Amino acid sequence: MIIDYSAALLIGFLGSSHCLVMCGGIVAALQMAMPATDRAEKFRLQLFLSLGRLTTYAVFGGLVGYFGASAMSLAGISLLWLRLVAGLLLIAMALYIARLWFGLTQLERLGQRLWRHVQPYTKALLPLNSPSKAYRYGVLWGFLPCGLVYSTLSWSLASGSAAAGALLMFMFGLGTLPALLSFGAAANALTTLKNQPSFRYIAALLLALYGGYTIWLALPRLVF
Repeated sequence: MIIDYSAALLIGFLGSSHCLVMCGGIVAALQMAMPATDRAEKFRLQLFLSLGRLTTYAVFGGLVGYFGASAMSLAGISLLWLRLVAGLLLIAMALYIARLWFGLTQLERLGQRLWRHVQPYTKALLPLNSPSKAYRYGVLWGFLPCGLVYSTLSWSLASGSAAAGALLMFMFGLGTLPALLSFGAAANALTTLKNQPSFRYIAALLLALYGGYTIWLALPRLVF
C-alpha cells in the first residue's frame, strides 16, 4: 500500500499542471479576495484553503473506499476485481500524464451538476479574511469537477477500506500543493520541470509499470 500512496502523490504532483489550468484562475482570484497585505499571512490563508480542499478529497476517498469494500463483501465478489480496475486506471492516468490521451477530462462533465449547487455557497465566505473562512471555502472548492480527481477517486474504490481510501486521496491532494502554493521563480521552475517530455515520460512509464504489475497480481487469482 505504501507504493499506492507514493503513486497517488506522484499523480497529484504531475497532474497539477491540469490543476493550474482548472484552479489557477481561482487561486489568483482568491488571492485578491484576501484583504491581508502581509505575504506570510496570505500564504497562511492559501494553506488553509488547500487544507480544506484536501479534507474534502480525504472524506470522498474514505466514503468511496468504504463503499467499495462493503459492496464487494456483500456481493461476495473478490476485491481483486477492484484491483484489476485500479491497474487499468493507473495506466489511463499514466497516458494522461504523458499527454498521450486526455480522455480523463471527459469525467469532469459528471461533476458539473453538483458543482452548480455548491458554488453559490462559496460567495458567502468572501472575502477570505480569516483561516476559518479560507478553510471552509477550500472544503467547498474540493467539489470542483476534475477528471484527474475523479480517476483517483475511482482508484480508491479498490483501496479496501475507508482509511486507505481517505489516505490515498489525501496523498493525491498533497501532491498538488507545490504547484498551487508556489509563486514566482519556484512556480516557473516547477512548470519547466513538469513540461520536460523526458521527465513526464519517465514518470508515466513508472505509473504504467505499476498499473501493469497491479493487473498481473490480480489476474491469476481471479476466477472467470
